[in-house]
Amino acid sequence: MHAMSDPAALAGMLPFDSIGLYEQPKPRFIFKMPRVVPDQKGKFESDDLFKRLSRESEQVRYTGYRDRPPEERQMRFQSGCREGHTEIAFTATGTNLQLVFDHTPYNNRGCDFQKESGKAHIVSRFIMNGVCVRWRGYIDLERLDGVGCLELDEERMAVEDAALRDQIDRYNQRLRDFEDKQRAYREHGEEQLRAHSHVHAQRCHQPRQPPHAAHPAHPHPPHPVHIKPHSQGALIS
Repeated sequence: MHAMSDPAALAGMLPFDSIGLYEQPKPRFIFKMPRVVPDQKGKFESDDLFKRLSRESEQVRYTGYRDRPPEERQMRFQSGCREGHTEIAFTATGTNLQLVFDHTPYNNRGCDFQKESGKAHIVSRFIMNGVCVRWRGYIDLERLDGVGCLELDEERMAVEDAALRDQIDRYNQRLRDFEDKQRAYREHGEEQLRAHSHVHAQRCHQPRQPPHAAHPAHPHPPHPVHIKPHSQGALIS
């Protein structure tokens, strides 16, 4: 009784499911939310937000540590870039981005302080609204603002498209296998029901035997009666 009143014990309990003793358990299908949309290029070219953010003259600014002095913000921006991350926002739309980059092939060089003096050139790849994009631009190390834009990352788009098709194919195959098993299980149940109905019908059509007599007649003849002479009468044995 103590275990049932314990919230921790209730949290670990499985929900009750009214499954019969011989009923097959219902499989659970877990379909992960796709990372990308089916037509990434079409959405990138037609979506209004992507249209605005893909202009190369779009102004951006560093948004980290707004409550700190300018000198500290400059130091923290450069420190974050060397660690592989920074926060920016598009000035016109107010769209905030968390940029992550490093020196792996997936993110190219990431951040380059040597390309142009006094500026940090950044390249960051990510998925935004189901589309593989690449942010490319620079931030002035003193003013902490700059210029940047979004580009369609066609290389990563091809990889994610292939993963999406594989995910859909595997899900459809699992669905087909489940339907085949359900069909076979249903047909087996129908066969058992028909066999049971046939046996029951045969039992109902069998002729009934007449009931046996409660006291059947004795097959042997009765014992003979012997009469012996007696002085006072006859005795019957």
